[in-house]
Amino acid sequence: MFNEEIRSMLVQVITSWQVLAVTVVLIVYIFLVNYVARIHHRSRRFSMPKVKKSKASKASVPSAPEVAPDDDELGLEE
Repeated sequence: MFNEEIRSMLVQVITSWQVLAVTVVLIVYIFLVNYVARIHHRSRRFSMPKVKKSKASKASVPSAPEVAPDDDELGLEE
C-alpha cells in the first residue's frame, strides 16, 4: 500500500525532535490540568462542611420577648 519512500518519510517525521517535544509537552499539560482539577474539586468539597442543627440547639435559643398590648399604638407616654 505504501511504498518505501513514504514509509521512511513517515518514520523520520514521527521521530523528529519537534514531534517528540510537542508530544511530551501535551502529555505534561494533560497531567497538570487533571491534577489541578482534582485538587480544586477536592478542596471545594471539603471546604464547607455542613452543620447539622439538632433539637437541643433550637431549644436553647431564647425566643423574642413578647410585647404587652397597651392602649397606645406606639407605646409612647405623654
